[in-house]
Amino acid sequence: MKQWIQKLIHQFDVDLGKGEINPKVGLSDERATLIFIIDTFNKNLIEFDNHPVRKMREILDSFARELMDENSNIEKVLFRIRQFFSSYRLDEYSYVQKTFDDFRGIIWDFVDQLSEDFSLERAEDAVMRGNLNKLKEAVEANSIELLRDESRQFIDAYVEYQNTRDNRREERLGIVRENLEGVKKQLVEANQNMRFDHLTKAYNRKSFDEQINRHWKMFQISDVPVVLLALDIDHFKKINDRFGHAIGDHVLIECVKLLNEAFDGDSEFVARVGGEEFAILLPDYRLERAVKKGEKALEKIRKETLVHEGAEIRFTMSMGIAQLHKGESVEAWMKRADAALYESKTNGRNRCTIAMDEDMSSSQVS
Repeated sequence: MKQWIQKLIHQFDVDLGKGEINPKVGLSDERATLIFIIDTFNKNLIEFDNHPVRKMREILDSFARELMDENSNIEKVLFRIRQFFSSYRLDEYSYVQKTFDDFRGIIWDFVDQLSEDFSLERAEDAVMRGNLNKLKEAVEANSIELLRDESRQFIDAYVEYQNTRDNRREERLGIVRENLEGVKKQLVEANQNMRFDHLTKAYNRKSFDEQINRHWKMFQISDVPVVLLALDIDHFKKINDRFGHAIGDHVLIECVKLLNEAFDGDSEFVARVGGEEFAILLPDYRLERAVKKGEKALEKIRKETLVHEGAEIRFTMSMGIAQLHKGESVEAWMKRADAALYESKTNGRNRCTIAMDEDMSSSQVS
């Protein structure tokens, strides 16, 4: 069986000797590719009306399990997958469009109000120019009575004009402040959605990609060491299957809390990069210090007992640790950490493995 397919099956916690998969044959490339696509999509779902993430994961997991069954009709499963994706993408487009329309509506109201104010000011300016022209004509008419009357009318009109402008300016500033607060709120919410995972509130994959590239660039300039930890919750699929996705979500949320407690430094960066996959960046850490910190975190997690809706859950995590090397690309660095994580998983889980150079084997430490 191809290594990437073995890794995929391993991720789904399928026992090659007891499950639906024949260990001598394995999955076909077609089935494995579909499962890989489903799993990737599963890790990047968006929470929106009609398609809550929890429900979507249940549907996608059911597709994956059917595809792992050699006796299932792949054409029928593929037809249902197409139907699901068509429905999902339509609703996803509607959700994104509605979000954009709401934001555009706030800006439009703001622009519309300003346009109305400017139109009124132009009309009032035209009236004042007319009053001013009458005053000029009175000056040239050589009539004291006319000059007196026009002067009074102009002064009264000018005072009213200035008061109206001042009042409108205050009203406009209030409207501007109100609209800007609305815009600011939407931008903050949009930024939160873009940077943080909706469920666990950890940094998301987008934030992680930005952060790891930033640290990589800093390393090229300063040589300040930085270590990447790749983590995965052990047997997470079995937790979902046994307790349900509500408990699975609770485990993910509590897992992030435990990781944030273990890695609470100002520069220590905890991200959820997939379904049950996490990554931690430790700038200004050398490998030995990062290993001690990682082992301490794993020990903290394995001792924790979660209680939710009457169920007691204990879980463990596997970890791969890689320190960035000079001349190494971000992709190669991440690949070494991921390979070390996979080695932890294949060697019994609940442990961390140090990633060595690409031409050397990894070193298991716990």
